[in-house]
Amino acid sequence: MKKLINRVEDVLNEQLQGLAKAHPQLTLHQDPLYVTRTDAPVAGKVALLSGGGSGHEPMHCGYIGQGMLSGACPGEIFTSPTPDKMFECAMQIDGGEGVLLIIKNYTGDILNFETATELLHESGIKVTTVVVDDDVAVKDSLYTAGRRGVANTVLIEKLVGAAAERGDSLEACAELGRRLNNLGHSIGIALGACTVPAAGQPSFTLKDDEMEFGVGIHGEPGIDRRRFSSLDQTVDEMFDTLLENGAYSRTLRQWDTVKGAWQEVQQKQNRAAKRRPGYRAG
Repeated sequence: MKKLINRVEDVLNEQLQGLAKAHPQLTLHQDPLYVTRTDAPVAGKVALLSGGGSGHEPMHCGYIGQGMLSGACPGEIFTSPTPDKMFECAMQIDGGEGVLLIIKNYTGDILNFETATELLHESGIKVTTVVVDDDVAVKDSLYTAGRRGVANTVLIEKLVGAAAERGDSLEACAELGRRLNNLGHSIGIALGACTVPAAGQPSFTLKDDEMEFGVGIHGEPGIDRRRFSSLDQTVDEMFDTLLENGAYSRTLRQWDTVKGAWQEVQQKQNRAAKRRPGYRAG
């Protein structure tokens, strides 16, 4: 498949160089590779950091700025960033009030961000975490133990970023992020597959009249493959699935800033709002 790229191994660095040149308020750091606000650190305010595999742009580097992220750590395409990126980025953006790590629930992201959290604590940085797991499609998947973190990540970055901008404490920002996560639900569909540059071929194939219902953002299998009939019908099926699967209890690990240790906390997602009587798409 033809791609507007030079070399596969240069994709990430070249697109980040372009991003930084187009947006002078961003600074691209090398060795390790990460992006921050040019004015970071901002004294007296909590810093927000997120990251993950590239290929989901504008996440996360496109959401760096006043009232959102202070920094972001991009990995290679569909590959989690390494802990050294997260550690160095957090050290760069910490303005003295601590760093909140916003983590999408994928196994690689969880492991690497947890390692970075421990390194930051050992270095005297006040740090804590919010895990995002809003996708109702599947409980466990190829990349995930539990529900996947998807669209709600952007809303959390924006709303918690606004709280940090007005001067909320690290604990208050983290609590807001966890509350927002428990209120968010999402589901996705695919009519076709993406092609990862390094692979050179679609990650899966679908028939002309078929869709992957509940697909993951890396092309992971969803609930099932079913016939695609119309947009209205598909939206109805998506809403029904959101409503039926909204409530969800699970145990998440979060960093206790006082004890300096991980604690397992029972979290409960609320059921999605009810559909208005008689409402259907279209």
